[in-house]
Amino acid sequence: MVGRNAFYAQSGGVTAVINASACGVIQAARENSKTIDNVIAGRNGIIGALTEDLIDTSIESNDAIAALRYTPSGAFGSCRYKLKGLDENQAEYERLLEVFKAHDIGYFFYNGGGDSQDTTNKIAQLAEQRGYPLRCIGIPKTVDNDLPITDNCPGFGSVAKYVAVSIREAGYDVASMSKTSTKVFVLEVMGRHAGWIAAAGGLAQEKPGDAPHLILFPEISFDESEFTQRVDNCVSKHGYCAIVVSEGLRNANGDFVADSGLRDAFGHAQLGGVAPVIAAMIKQSLGLKYHWAVADYLQRAARHIASKTDVEQAYALGRAAVEMALAGNNAVMPTIERLSDEPYRWSIGEARLEDVANVEKNLPRDFITDDGYGITASCRRYLSPLIAGEDYPPYRNGLPDYVRLQNAPLAKRLKTDFKLD
Repeated sequence: MVGRNAFYAQSGGVTAVINASACGVIQAARENSKTIDNVIAGRNGIIGALTEDLIDTSIESNDAIAALRYTPSGAFGSCRYKLKGLDENQAEYERLLEVFKAHDIGYFFYNGGGDSQDTTNKIAQLAEQRGYPLRCIGIPKTVDNDLPITDNCPGFGSVAKYVAVSIREAGYDVASMSKTSTKVFVLEVMGRHAGWIAAAGGLAQEKPGDAPHLILFPEISFDESEFTQRVDNCVSKHGYCAIVVSEGLRNANGDFVADSGLRDAFGHAQLGGVAPVIAAMIKQSLGLKYHWAVADYLQRAARHIASKTDVEQAYALGRAAVEMALAGNNAVMPTIERLSDEPYRWSIGEARLEDVANVEKNLPRDFITDDGYGITASCRRYLSPLIAGEDYPPYRNGLPDYVRLQNAPLAKRLKTDFKLD
């Protein structure tokens, strides 16, 4: 496998540091140009491979590729598109091999979460079945921090930092106005099944009375009566109450407190909107003035306040993926292994994709206080290093100076088009 091309694509919800992984992949590939001719990117994830909508990264300057390390979101476009089983939709898999053969792709790098690792594993299985020489490496990414085996996931540390900073700043705001105005502030954060992001808000509370006063986790069944009583007690004691709530909050029946009824391409419930639901409960029960906010895309796009640890790990995992492929590894994912908390030290490990795909890692119960509304000391020890350090992007005219790649299309070599299901 000498002088073949590599395919790289981004999948799922983007992050503040996924492009740092892309930077690591492309820079490592360029340093091994005798083995990897070019990195071909898929426009909008695996869809780019299926439709032969490919991007030629070779025309990008070294400076432009280096600037990816400081640029949020997905430079090549992402997608939520899940391949079916190998026996369910042969046409998709045959098309992928057809495109890979046409463009002499010998390395496959897919940067995403659990569903993306499943896709990478399926493609590895397909290539092996067909006798096509292809080394498939998954690159971890998810703000939800719910991939197994790896200590943490690139993208999470920066979201965690944003949420902790935001609830601290909002807490100061509400405290200053609470005498005559707002008494309650509710911040909604991402987290469908796992409360890692919500837990990160707890880092802002360094002493009793600091915001957030209450955290609502997906792992803890929501009790409206108990919750509103705690809000009332908090306001009586501190004059105000700052709350962090995960979008995946569930009631005692296991139903999402806020569920639109819609589903995404992966079959996941379309969430969002739990903050106004919680705020309305408080208004109805206690009659308190409130404000709420949904961090939504802001939390995962906030490269201006990214965690230095997160940036460094995302970049290192991108480079490690290339090194693993060149070493002959296949159907694996580079991981982060924690060596110590204080001082924080970590190294790169390895996991089999079949052990990662479609497995979710929830927040451990011993990371949540006994009352279910805060984080424990062990959770704080785990989280603190992940938000450590600043890695500011360059600024121009008072704003972050992010890069936009040319994303020039690679000429198609196949005569037939492919229609997505």
